[in-house]
Amino acid sequence: MNESQSINYQRIAEAITFIQANFKRQPSLEEIAEQIHLSPFHFQRMFSEWAGVSPKKFMQFISVEYAKQLLKGKEATLFEAAQETGLSGTGRLHDLFVKIEGMTPGEYKNGGENLQINYSFAESPFGEIIVASTSKGICHLAFFSDQKEGESILKARFPNAAYHQLVDSIQQEALFIFKHDWSKLNQIKLHLQGTQFQLKVWDALLKIPMGNLTTYGCIASEIEKPQASRAIGTAIGSNPVAFLIPCHRVIQSSGKIGGYMWGNTRKSAIIGWEASQLIKEG
Repeated sequence: MNESQSINYQRIAEAITFIQANFKRQPSLEEIAEQIHLSPFHFQRMFSEWAGVSPKKFMQFISVEYAKQLLKGKEATLFEAAQETGLSGTGRLHDLFVKIEGMTPGEYKNGGENLQINYSFAESPFGEIIVASTSKGICHLAFFSDQKEGESILKARFPNAAYHQLVDSIQQEALFIFKHDWSKLNQIKLHLQGTQFQLKVWDALLKIPMGNLTTYGCIASEIEKPQASRAIGTAIGSNPVAFLIPCHRVIQSSGKIGGYMWGNTRKSAIIGWEASQLIKEG
């Protein structure tokens, strides 16, 4: 991945926070740049390198009106847009390469007693991440601000597992997603600890096409649990694999971004970044 993207993300995040707070009055390039202590020229260049589009275009991607346009007229049939096979060329959905394998009941109940888990730290366009894997696939991926806290959260998920801090091929394949060259991407396996209901919700999230958004109610219809929006929100909020399972693509029916485990600013950044990648490709 482009290392400068991750380095620039902190300033980008500050700019996005300011844009969201002042979106209704459409702040100028000069005003946004001043907020993060850069000249308009350097801010425009840095932002365009990170997002691939101008700050003005990006503002459109993270606005409520843009989200409403994406949601308009979409019900459960939204998921039909994510065809299971046969997609190629620009706009390829990386989700097609991600498959979930649930842990066995024994693995689920004993805190990972027999699991060997490798983990490492890496850069992404949206900040630093910790990624962990078993022999069967990725079991954890999360953004963090402090490495020790990131380790603690991982180890709390599997308190009885054996841990090794090293990078393996499973992790490398997953991290390749951020390079955006999906033509060379092999299938990514996820090895997840969750209830059958959670696994079903997370599988539904994988069917949301990149650059699209949906709602909690639409997920409920997809898994044939129309009255379970609240439970679905809880399952989405407990997603253990950031970005690869795209819980960031689920927003409120009003078009508002809604909550995100790793911060609303980061969620807005990812939504806007994905939209800009499709613009670049198409």
